[in-house]
Parts: sequence; C-alpha cells; structure tokens
Amino acid sequence: MQQEVVLALLAKEPSHGYQLRARLRQALGPVGEAMNAGQVYVVLTRLEKAGLVTTETPSPSTTKREPADRKTYALTPQGQQRVAEWLTEVSWPKPDLAEFHLKLVAAAAAGLADPLGIVDTQRRELLRRLREAQRAAMAEPDGSDAGLLLEGIVLRLQADLRWLEACERSWTTRRSTS
Repeated sequence: MQQEVVLALLAKEPSHGYQLRARLRQALGPVGEAMNAGQVYVVLTRLEKAGLVTTETPSPSTTKREPADRKTYALTPQGQQRVAEWLTEVSWPKPDLAEFHLKLVAAAAAGLADPLGIVDTQRRELLRRLREAQRAAMAEPDGSDAGLLLEGIVLRLQADLRWLEACERSWTTRRSTS
C-alpha cells in the first residue's frame, strides 16, 4: 500500500487506523477486500517514524466509547506537503489504477484538489507519451521486434486514455449531482 494514499486519507481529518481501513475498503470495493488489516498500521508506523503523521492517545476519561489505547493519527505539516506533491505526480507508464483511483477519491473527500484537474493532468501526459510511441513505431521497419513492443505500448496507452475518459465522466456526473 502506498504511504501517500494513507496520508491523503488523513488530509480530510485525523482518524483511527480502523477508520482509514474502512475508507480504503469503501473506495476500493471488492479490490479492497484482500487488504490485510495490519497493513494500514504498518504504514502508519512508518509515516510516524518519518515525521509525516503524529499520534494522540486519548486519556481514559475523555471518551467511554473508545478504548484508551486507540490512537488518532493526524498529518504534520511535512505530511501535508507530501500529499500536495503526490497529487501533482504523474504515475504513468506503470500506473497503479487503484492508487490513481484513491488519489481522486482522497482529493475530492478532503477538498485538496479537483479530481477532474488530476485526470486532465494525467491525460495530457499520456497523450504526450502516446505521440512519442506512435512516432517511434512508425520509424521502425515492418516486422521488427521493437515495432511489436512499441505497438503494445501504444495499445496500452490508448486503453489507459479510455479509462481516464471514464474517470472524467464519473467525476463530472458526481459534480453535477452534488
């Protein structure tokens, strides 16, 4: 699991680990079912050691519904900066579609960035890479090994662009219904 995903989910509000896991499962649907419950806590520990999150453990008298040892995690200023950087990163040519999806969900939920702007940035980068791959493929002789690889790259980029179009439609619909 990417640390940035957990950071972005914390950008909305400080949370317990179990709340973060529930938000991940909600955002990922069946893809999130295979997620190990301990994964979130391992990531949170790493983020705390890196100075990107802080923890607060409530005293027993502050709440009767929560166990006294349940920690609340919150972003530090460095964690907020890392989320801002992550939202502007272009993750292709090896996209992790679940991570990109979570980037859109977290950006919208916390009001950190416009999901449509993130999609547009990704699209521009994919179109640039598609043009480069198409030019390179056209320069290859028919039947060359490199030509076959370049054809695969072109097809993958085209499929990724179609998925971004679906993302754009979905987020446009969400915006118009809210």
